[in-house]
Amino acid sequence: MRIGVLTGGGDCPGLNPAIRAVVRRAEAGGHTVVGILDGWAGLANPDATLSRPLNRDEVRGIQARGGTVLGSSRTNLLKREGGLNAAEASIKRLGLDALVVIGGDDTLSVAAGLAKRGAAVVAIPKTMDNDVWGTEGCLGFDTAANIVTEALDRIQTTTSSHHRVAVVEVMGRDAGWVAAWGGLAGGADTILVPEQPVDAAAIDRLVELVTRRRSYATGASVIVVSEGVQLPEALLNLSGDVPRDEFGHPRLDKIAVGDAIAAILEERTGLEVRCTRLGHLQRGGPPSAADRVLGARYGVAAVDALETGRWGNMVALRAGAIVEVPLAEVGGKNRPLDASYLRIFDALA
Repeated sequence: MRIGVLTGGGDCPGLNPAIRAVVRRAEAGGHTVVGILDGWAGLANPDATLSRPLNRDEVRGIQARGGTVLGSSRTNLLKREGGLNAAEASIKRLGLDALVVIGGDDTLSVAAGLAKRGAAVVAIPKTMDNDVWGTEGCLGFDTAANIVTEALDRIQTTTSSHHRVAVVEVMGRDAGWVAAWGGLAGGADTILVPEQPVDAAAIDRLVELVTRRRSYATGASVIVVSEGVQLPEALLNLSGDVPRDEFGHPRLDKIAVGDAIAAILEERTGLEVRCTRLGHLQRGGPPSAADRVLGARYGVAAVDALETGRWGNMVALRAGAIVEVPLAEVGGKNRPLDASYLRIFDALA
């Protein structure tokens, strides 16, 4: 087989280990691999320079590198006129027999569209948000949670020294997995996630928490906030229309949720409250051991599925085992943070 591999959506640590595993497993099975550059944008572009052959030498050592050696893009072929037709034409032109797609829910929705039209596609879930439906583990999540934990370890020392209140905004558009794991591991005093909209009553509880903690030894508070937390629009101080990407999602880097919460707390308590937005730091750097191993497992499983004709599936992690989930069931869905975490937040506040 001649197998194409691409990465789509936002980059994150863990992509390169998966690419490496796909290439090495494919070569071991007598197959060849072609890397598609810049995700769906590269596949839908008729320029042959947007692809390159991959072999063992090309991928040697990339498991230690963050990001993706293939490049990526946020391109929605389902919304582009003739987008899927262009992708199919490129698959034919490149002589590809099958395609491994590594991406989050948006990228996988395009993969599902191609699979529905008969393309031999197998997908690998990746997103540091960890919210792809049908799997308990996405590439990039473990590294992101570790980065948030380390950042909180550092912020804890300075807030304690100066008796300050810190709001730390982390990534998580629709689900609070990064905030939950990073916040719990980093000892946050409370954690706000998209699964629990923040209304006036929640703000009152937050003010009470910060005020109560002033009587403790350090008088400090650390609050972790997912970027996708829903606040009443009046509190966001939005100026004009918020830019959106090709999938219709608001550009959350343009909505300062953490800053808004910090301003509210400062006004209500009279205390000094500072907001730190970790932003793209959570996407960068080398992948954790867990993400490297998961990438290896997913890459091998993806080629296994292609060899046996089990197309139109996403390889997934469930109860520690690698399984396959139909792509038709994955696209357009999210896996929210388990409600049990909300109880833990309350118990530890």
